Amino acid sequence: MKNRLSALPYIIWTAIFIIVPLGMVVYFAFTSEGGGVDFHAILSIGKYTNILIKSFWLSIIATVICFVIAYPLSYLLSRMGGSAQRTMVMLVMLPMWMNFLLRTYGWMTLLENQGVINKLFSLIGLGPFKMINTQGAVVLGMVYNYLPFMILPLYSVMMKIDKSIIEAAQDLGANTLGVVRKVLLPLSLPGIISGITMVFVPSVSTFVISQKLGGGGNMLIGDLIELQFLGGAYNPYLGSAISLVLMVLILAVMGVINRLDNEEMEGMLI
Repeated sequence: MKNRLSALPYIIWTAIFIIVPLGMVVYFAFTSEGGGVDFHAILSIGKYTNILIKSFWLSIIATVICFVIAYPLSYLLSRMGGSAQRTMVMLVMLPMWMNFLLRTYGWMTLLENQGVINKLFSLIGLGPFKMINTQGAVVLGMVYNYLPFMILPLYSVMMKIDKSIIEAAQDLGANTLGVVRKVLLPLSLPGIISGITMVFVPSVSTFVISQKLGGGGNMLIGDLIELQFLGGAYNPYLGSAISLVLMVLILAVMGVINRLDNEEMEGMLI
């Protein structure tokens, strides 16, 4: 009884800020202005398939880039000495202490046609290059803002990998690639799964980055949802339907990834 009472504040918080909002999203997704059951909003999502595909594609690219950068960096961090390790981890976390919107505005200043980067190129007779309002700028913004969320889970897992395991693999004849493939990757898989989740989910639903760095020609699914609630085309029914479909797709992707993780862990145990 005492345990149930101690959990009551958490249950109330969950109900108010998670269950109720989700219930409202489901309600609006399957109703119309008259309040009756209506599947029009759900069925009309097909018109925005290209935006959904673009959102997933750019998010996958950003997630892969984050992983390629974060994996070796996390390993190096985990093998540093105490003081150097703490300093480097602090530097990784330092951008997160600044407001997300301010960081994005900073990249706008760097990438615009008369921005800092193009001015540097002009000094050596190059440019100006069109960097702002492109898909590349959107991916760059995703990588910059979400890279720490890939590094920290990998770093936490790799800190727990005993050096003697790596040395044993090397003594048994494994080269660098073999150590990474047979030892590091399987043991760091939980960190990989966490990092992918923490980067992919906010990337696929972002709207600030695509608005500021992508311009109007690079609308993502997050921009479309925001437009239905805050823009001129106010339509909470369509916005809720798109949000619901996006949530289901993300849960499906995460379910597949977690299933692969479980199968890999079972294979290791066998």
